[in-house]
Amino acid sequence: MENSLNVNSNEEIEPYNNDNGTVNEPININDGDVKSNLKNTNKSLLRFITCGSVDDGKSTLIGRMLYDAKFILKDQLDSLIKESKSFGTQNGEIDFALLVDGLAAEREQGITIDVAYRFFATDKRKFIVADTPGHEEYTRNMATGASTADLAIILIDARKSILQQTKRHSFIANLLGIKHILVAVNKMDLVDYSQDIFDEIKDDYKLIADNLGIDDLSFIPISALKGDNIVKKSMDMKWYNGPPLIEYLENIETISSIIPSHKNNNFRLPVQWINRPDLDFRGFCGTIASGKIITGDKIVTLPSGKSSIVKSILVGDNEVKTAFSGQAITITLNDEIDISRGDIIVNPASRPMVNNAFQAHIIWMNDNEMLVDKNYQFKSCNKIISGNIRKINHKININDFCHINTKNLSLNEVGMVDIELDQSLAFDSYNDNKTTGAFIMIDRLTNETVACGMIIDQIKSENNNLFWQKTSIDAEDHARQKSQKPIILWFTGLSGSGKSSIANIVEKKLYGLGKHSFILDGDNIRHGLSKDLDFSQNDRVENIRRISEVAKLMSDAGLIVLTSFISPFASDRQMAKKMLGIKYTEIFIDTPLAICQQRDPKGLYKKVKAGEIRNFTGIDSPYEKPINPDIHIKSHYANIEDCADLIIKYLHKNNLI
Repeated sequence: MENSLNVNSNEEIEPYNNDNGTVNEPININDGDVKSNLKNTNKSLLRFITCGSVDDGKSTLIGRMLYDAKFILKDQLDSLIKESKSFGTQNGEIDFALLVDGLAAEREQGITIDVAYRFFATDKRKFIVADTPGHEEYTRNMATGASTADLAIILIDARKSILQQTKRHSFIANLLGIKHILVAVNKMDLVDYSQDIFDEIKDDYKLIADNLGIDDLSFIPISALKGDNIVKKSMDMKWYNGPPLIEYLENIETISSIIPSHKNNNFRLPVQWINRPDLDFRGFCGTIASGKIITGDKIVTLPSGKSSIVKSILVGDNEVKTAFSGQAITITLNDEIDISRGDIIVNPASRPMVNNAFQAHIIWMNDNEMLVDKNYQFKSCNKIISGNIRKINHKININDFCHINTKNLSLNEVGMVDIELDQSLAFDSYNDNKTTGAFIMIDRLTNETVACGMIIDQIKSENNNLFWQKTSIDAEDHARQKSQKPIILWFTGLSGSGKSSIANIVEKKLYGLGKHSFILDGDNIRHGLSKDLDFSQNDRVENIRRISEVAKLMSDAGLIVLTSFISPFASDRQMAKKMLGIKYTEIFIDTPLAICQQRDPKGLYKKVKAGEIRNFTGIDSPYEKPINPDIHIKSHYANIEDCADLIIKYLHKNNLI
């Protein structure tokens, strides 16, 4: 709503009188850092989320807490009453959910779509609460809200008991390291405040908690709409002996409040920026992820491993002796060592892991399936590195939390995977450090965030007991014997474009020139080496990986290798190019789809039209055209003999033959 209290708002709001005659002071919030805007800065801060299934009353609960905590100002209250009549679901009565459901679509549908952050305070504590969406399709938003929370309130509708989304959110909250779970059984007024129903839900949820390993678990029966057990104990549930919700939140001791992150020795400063305004100053800027730093401390920068001593610490323009986790600082060092954005400055006595391979849980957040061996970007702290999912160990069944073998992950699925990066990264396990143990995955082509991940541990090389066997005759000897340069001619294009026909004529011409060559053709490979693979995206990636490995071995034998595969995905071709190096020459046989359909040499397009073939490239599966191929052949403008001549001419011109 326009006047709802938003952590990005600059607007000063008129105070209003509470029921007890006191006046709420206007609150001016300008940067989302609510700590600095609250009067008593000595109060502890609790970050928590509300989650659960659709229509369990998450937004209503937060609205009720804001209302009962006297944290709604006069014009907000007036606006809430007005909009309750227009958008509300309570027959003209105050609809507290509207305090939180800020998007028009949310109001119209009566659901939460985005993550809504709100803050409020009581005499004892300050709170930041994230209202997360209940729909399965917005699970990724729930994970975003849970990533910084100390506690999760899992709401359960007393009429519906435990649903699949209840289990999903409980699992993700636990996976993201939330150690404190409060189960609020809501809408007790609609089940006549039945203790039997509450106890049954409590017993059922304890089974889930035991499976997940949740240690700190509490239960409160509430009615968010009526205010039962929110601020005051309910007169309708005298059988409940515990504290009301606000009292529980005021007094719970979270792990972060018992052991603040600056009290440990695991100092971590991910470098965000190198500040060099002149030749006399070189500072390293970033926000401390954990631990503390003192002037004179020894430090190590990773992954390089270079060491120095802290010369000075700046917080803003002020020099300080000590800085703690959560503070944005600039440090200078005694020595001129090479540090770049994305490096991590650490305490040498408590170093993180440094490796290019690790195991992690990931939550897949994209409509397109995750692909093994596809090249993605991985962002951890301030560093972005290319890499791939090497293996999916399993995905997790949300109903019973068992492990399922799979080849891919779909939207909102959770899996444990092995990841391999192109270079080493410094990281902790997520359980030890939520900042340096977390990462996101980015699609290189669309630049979309496709997954978030939590690192479990590094992967020690599986090849420790494997060694390259040196032979007397190496790749250069093989090439010298054949008096040629081993190269890989990678033909790509749609089915029917003429790839195989042109590759066949090119090999004939190479043979006539006395060159030693071999063709790896897509159909031929599918009869043997890739007989076990289908045409799913994952298996297509694996097919190209196998071909690349074979082509590399053949080139090491001194051969000129011609590969003729559709290879529709740019990331697959990039993978092949990375593996094959300078030997790789990409040849794009660019033929319009209409002409390929007209030619239809194998009758495949006819079968596609009849519905006999699915996931066919160019029809219902994409073909990503090469942007800058080494050789670009438009075969519909020339006969295949002329096309082959153009390729041979290119090879002569570039001294490849």
